[in-house]
Formats: sequence, C-alpha cells, structure tokens
Amino acid sequence: MGRAAETTRRRALPLRAVLFPGLLLGLLLAAAAPASAHAVLRAADPADGAVLRGAPRHVTLGFSESVGLPAGSFRVYDPGNHRVRTTPAGHVPGRSDTVRVTLPARLARGTYTVAWRVVSADSHPVSGALTFSVGERTTAPHAPPPAPAEDPATTALHTVARHLGYLSLALLLGTAAFVAYCRPPTTARLRAPALAAAGTLLAATAADYLLRAPYEQGTSPATALTAPALAHTATTRPGLLLLARAGLLLLVAGGTALLRRRRVRLPRRATLATGAVLAVALSLTWPASGHAAAGIQVPAAIVSATLHLLAMAVWLGGLAALLWTLRSVPAPDGLPASVPARFSRLATASVTVLVLTGTYQSWRGLGSWQALTGTAYGRTLLAKLAAVTALLLAAACSRARTTRPAKTATVPHPRALRRPVLAEAAVATVVLALTTLLTGTVPGRAATESAQAVTSPATGIPTASVTTLPFDTGAPGGHGKVQITLDPGRTGENSVQAVVYGPDGGLCAVPELRVTLTLPAQHVGPLDTRVTDRGGYWATDAFTLPLPGTWTLKATVRVSDLDQATVSAPVRVGR
Repeated sequence: MGRAAETTRRRALPLRAVLFPGLLLGLLLAAAAPASAHAVLRAADPADGAVLRGAPRHVTLGFSESVGLPAGSFRVYDPGNHRVRTTPAGHVPGRSDTVRVTLPARLARGTYTVAWRVVSADSHPVSGALTFSVGERTTAPHAPPPAPAEDPATTALHTVARHLGYLSLALLLGTAAFVAYCRPPTTARLRAPALAAAGTLLAATAADYLLRAPYEQGTSPATALTAPALAHTATTRPGLLLLARAGLLLLVAGGTALLRRRRVRLPRRATLATGAVLAVALSLTWPASGHAAAGIQVPAAIVSATLHLLAMAVWLGGLAALLWTLRSVPAPDGLPASVPARFSRLATASVTVLVLTGTYQSWRGLGSWQALTGTAYGRTLLAKLAAVTALLLAAACSRARTTRPAKTATVPHPRALRRPVLAEAAVATVVLALTTLLTGTVPGRAATESAQAVTSPATGIPTASVTTLPFDTGAPGGHGKVQITLDPGRTGENSVQAVVYGPDGGLCAVPELRVTLTLPAQHVGPLDTRVTDRGGYWATDAFTLPLPGTWTLKATVRVSDLDQATVSAPVRVGR
C-alpha cells in the first residue's frame, strides 16, 4: 500500500509542476496589465483648446458609448488653478453617452481646465482633461491637474479577481459538463475540485464587488468597505450583475444541500435542464457588463459572448476534470475508452462554437484589418490566436491518443493519456491569461473611433471647427498666428470668431482682418465672412455655408499701413 501511494504521488508531481507555474504565470501576466477603458471622448463643448468670447454655462462631453458617473466625476479649475464650484455632473436628458456639468454664471478671463473620470458601458473607468479659455488664453497656463491616479494595488487585485472568476467558472461548468456527458466511472473524487471552484468563484465575485468602487474612482483598496462605496456599487450595472452572480451561486449551493439533506434525487433530464439554465444565467453575468454590452449589435454580441464563454468553460474545465480523473484512476484498471472518446466529441463541438463566436467577436472588436496590427487590442488578439493555435495542435494530439485506444481496447492506460492532456491544459492557462488581458484592452474599433473623434458629430454636440494659421509679413515683429473658429462648422448658419496672436503668444490688436471661404470643387466663393473688430477679437454671428465639402479658409492679416500677409488652409465642412 505504501509503495502504491508513493507511486501515485510521483505521478501527481508532474501535474502540479506544470499546471501551477502556468497558472501563476497567467495570474502575473493578468495583474501586470494596465486597466484600460473602452469609452472614448468623441466631442466636447467647449472644444479642447477653444477661445470663447463669453463664458459658457455648461461643459458637455459626448462619448462613444453610455457612461456612468462615479463620485467626483468632473473637476473644473480656474486660471489660478483653484477648483471652481459646479453643480454635480449629470447626463443630458435622453443621452446616456453625453454628460453635462453647469458652470457658475460668471467666469474670469483666462484658461480653464476640466478633469473628468467616467465609467464606460463595459465597466472600465476612463479619465482625461481638456482646456478652454474665456476671452484670452492664460499667458503661462498652469499644468492640467491630473485625473485620479490608478491605484496599483486596486488595479492588481481587481484584475486577479477577474482572472480567478474566469478560471473558477471554467472549472465549475467544465466539471459539470464532463460528469453529465462523459460519464466517468466515479464522480466522488470530482466533487472536491467542483466545490473548490464554486467557493473560489464566490470569493472572487465578492472581491470584485468590494473593489468595484475603488477601481472606478482610482482609490486604494482601503476605501472598499465604506458604506458610500458599497451603496454606490449596488446602483451600477456591474454591481447588480455581481450580486446576481453571487445570488445564483448561493441558490445552487442551498438547493443542492437541501436535496442532499432530504435525500431527493431529481430525474436526469430535469437535472440536466436545470443545470443548463443555471449555467447560461451564470455565464451571462460576464458579457452583460463587458465588451459585448457596448458598441454595435449589442444583443447579438451578448449572445455570442455567452456562447463563447460556455464553450471555453466546457472545453478547458472539462480538460481539468479529465486530468483529475486520470490522476485518480488506478493504473492496472485503466479508464473506460468511452470517457476520453466522449470528451473528444465534446471538445470538438466546443472548438466549433469557439471558432464561430470568436470570429464574430474579433470582427466586432477590430473594425478593420489595420487595427489587427495597429492597436493594442489587435496585437493581444494575435497573441491569443497564436496560443489558441497551439492549443488546437495539442488538442489534436490528445484526440489521436484518445480515439486510438477506443478502437483497439476498452480501457486505455492513464499514463498514455496524461501527457498530451497535460500539455493541452498547460497551454489553456496561457489562453485564459490572454483572455483576461483582452477584456482589459480598448477594442480596435473604439481606438480607431477615438482617433477620428475630433470632427465626429455623432453625439449631437455642436463641434466647432478650429483652424490656426501662422502668418509672417516679413517686417520686424510682423509674424504671429490667427485662430479662426467656425461654430458649428457644418452647412447652414455659423458664427465665426478670429483671434490674432503676436510674436510673444499674447493677444495682438490689428487694424484689419479679412476672412473668406472658397469651395473649389463646386466653384463657389470666395465668400466674405465680414468679421468685425469686437475689442480683442474679430467675429460675426451669422455666416452661411451653403454646401458640404473641403473649403479653403483664407485670412488676410494687416498689421500696419504697409504690412500684411495672406494665409490659407483647407477646412472640412460636414452636413
């Protein structure tokens, strides 16, 4: 008996030696990933860097998807770097992707800084800052106050909790599917890893809930247990889904304990149907607050992501259950050939679902072929595809080992199966780690939209067109730049403001300024804007742009009776 036990321990050593370091590596990779947000700023009013002739009453920001507002979402600083008292930030009526904060009625002249931090629809926080000026730019503006920094401890703990959630879900659902479909000779020894997976999933869910508010606000884990933080999380969609996940786990645990206490055994079909419904409901709590919940085709994306998660759990969790079964089967008795053969069919079906749903999700997340190599999301996806390819090769070797004994023998030897299945499981840990990294990376489609967001009117916020033209008359001190703003920069009636800056960067008074626009493609123009001097800047409140297209904006700046310069630049005018 002692020799047999020693033999079993020696055979178990390679399993721990390979899987545990692989799992640890996956956790370290996941924890090292920076927290990335997926909502991007598409428009702002006032626009970043704009010089306004009067103080605005609101600051309005439009994002690429709906956003939540944690405590202290908006902070506005005056030219002296003192915080301006504003109303609490709120959504524009009917627009969950547009946020507005009301400013005081009177603002001093100079440059103001707006720092913001919101939570995107896929549960990740995003922050940034912009500036605008009233009347004139501050000669030496203060550096923009930084947005709340990401607390390294909170970010690492939150990422580890998410990774443990994925891993434990795979082990729990995969073990259940393995028992239900593959029908191993004994299931008693699989009860321990299944219970451990359920307990880990519940603990990871609780940790994710506690860390939710600190993660959104960029604060330390020490703020997790405060009453406001816990109450705020309970009002957000990610928080409600985490509570639903915990409730489902407790419901399953309580129901199972009650049935065992009363020694009630449900019919097999009822058990399978109930288990399938609970598995789908449990898996749905991830996509409903992830990438699938934002962007295009949300209903189809949530269905696809749920199927993808279920297929991953059945395959990778089933691998762990098969390994545990091989470890516990006595060598002389062997394993019934039907067990690995059934798992091979189950794995093939899972891979098919993974390929179909993964292809759709990749297309949806990337948006273009260029994003595959030009964005962090695309490069992480390529790494995951490489790991999945290696996993498929390992699975093919396992399939060859599992199907061959089924044709020649009824009980394949565990040692013949353990090595290829072990290699497949080791690669699977890397796939899980890359999956966690991918869920924390800005999708390629969103990253591309962010780069094009400056002129996008999709949020409904009037986005002004700001053009800066350097000029030089050739005379001493006769150089500078003129900044011209078309508001809203689309066809129809626009206002035009022009500010002239001298060689020192300060405002410069000039005796004459003429601004015209020409549309060469349609032979329209030049149209004179007829801007007039309004004491420090030039403007007109009513100028009509009749057609969309690329117009030529031309400014003639006269700095003295003899010296003037004419400069031009293309300006895109939309509908």
